[in-house]
Amino acid sequence: MTSAETQTEIAAAIIDAVQRASGPKPSISKEEALLQIAPHQLQSVLHEGFGDNNHDVLTSGLGASPGAAVGRIVLTADEAMMATDDVILVRDETSPADVHGMQVAAGILTTKGGLASHAAVVARGWGKPAVCGAENVQIETDHILINGERIEAGETLSIDGGSGEVIRGSLQTTKVDPIPELATLLTWADEFRDLTIRANADTASEAKIARNNGAEGIGLCRTEHMFLDEQRLPVIRRMILAETPEQEAEALNDLRESQYNDFVQLLEQMDGLPVTVRLLDPPLHEFLPNIDELIEGAARNELDEQGKALLAAAQQWRERNPMIGTRGVRLAWLKPGLYEMQTQALLDAIKNRISAGGEPSVEIMIPLTVSGQELAGIRQQIETVVEGHEALTSIKVGTMIETPRAALVADELAKHSDFFSFGTNDLTQLVFGFSRDDVESRIMGLYLEHELLDANPFERLDPTAVVELIRIGIERGRNTKPDLAVGVCGEHGGDPTSINLLAALGVDYVSCSPPRIPIARLAAAHATITASS
Repeated sequence: MTSAETQTEIAAAIIDAVQRASGPKPSISKEEALLQIAPHQLQSVLHEGFGDNNHDVLTSGLGASPGAAVGRIVLTADEAMMATDDVILVRDETSPADVHGMQVAAGILTTKGGLASHAAVVARGWGKPAVCGAENVQIETDHILINGERIEAGETLSIDGGSGEVIRGSLQTTKVDPIPELATLLTWADEFRDLTIRANADTASEAKIARNNGAEGIGLCRTEHMFLDEQRLPVIRRMILAETPEQEAEALNDLRESQYNDFVQLLEQMDGLPVTVRLLDPPLHEFLPNIDELIEGAARNELDEQGKALLAAAQQWRERNPMIGTRGVRLAWLKPGLYEMQTQALLDAIKNRISAGGEPSVEIMIPLTVSGQELAGIRQQIETVVEGHEALTSIKVGTMIETPRAALVADELAKHSDFFSFGTNDLTQLVFGFSRDDVESRIMGLYLEHELLDANPFERLDPTAVVELIRIGIERGRNTKPDLAVGVCGEHGGDPTSINLLAALGVDYVSCSPPRIPIARLAAAHATITASS
């Protein structure tokens, strides 16, 4: 069956289910109509695919962001930016420096990284097709090699972000026509579900898509993504390179202006709905150029004074295990001005929104905490800023539960937290000891083939150890604070099987990328209906 046939058949099934449950004499109930459509089936009617499955697949990677894309191969973000036609950006892995090219590319293909890699997370947020971790792709100066087959830059590739397939040449994509009955089905789903569905959204444009898809707020705004365009990167690099407190303060003030403008637009789009703003999370080296490229430039004596300063900073902030290194709340203790700046920008945006007649509802989230003292200290810094600002509204302050220790000491963390949000991407990584950027493309396929694992734990929540830690965290947190709100903001929040597990644990909301919200709405309804039957 081709993608086009699948799309047609699922669309017909949705139409039939809604029609049978509608009218003065319905033949089935709304609950039965909802249960006739599996949540994962919605993907084929929400995203473009390829109309013909009879094609030669060059290689496969991880289907990191659904949809089909066709375009010329470009090997740098700058080339993508200059293109006047559709392009596929091919990189070993993406970084903040590639975002301008990622924005304009029709699709993204990387040789490294998993479902929680930079390319995957950013692409899902935009609804842009992406295939990650295609290890058989080798990038050269002016061409790529796929299993030894040479393909010149400028030739056409087709990628399927759902299946992870990479095809040489141009395939015809299927058109996705709106199905009015789908809107009806999702409205029914909203009547039955207990779980609130929020979005992982970092910009006003993403928030608009999320709200149009039925999001009831933002569960994760990753503020670092606001620093990623070409205008912002030099400013945060200036802060990193600052040699005096005055230079750092000046750079932070410039960043505050940028964040303020972004927050104003975001709060306007989500007016009246909760917006959970996660303060800066990644290690600082992610905002610097690739250290290997800098070292190569230095060896060729090509670096100017700025380049030499960036190399020194990259070497200073380089870590062996950056994902468990100086990031999140740990970075805030090293550079307290960062979180203070972000809080000031957010408070200014709240005041602006209120002055415009809006109703902002804001929560500040502190990432990667592992102890009560650590959380209490940073919360106090934030509250000091809030107390000195006429925000005209109350602000909740909570934390992410991303490590096994945080889940186990949740009773201690709850004393200093208004809410918990489980970051299941990092929690899964640390529970399994799997590098989320490496293991999926390298061994996950082998483990699934030999049934060493039942499913990819980054795609489907591990029902044993990870779910148990979430259960413990919720139980201990609510033992301390019975009314503690609990959400989940890892991409598991858009996976139907994971949603069913999370609903049974008693979470209040799940948050996922904007394009997955319809799937989450239907899955949450299924969870409620099946639990009560």
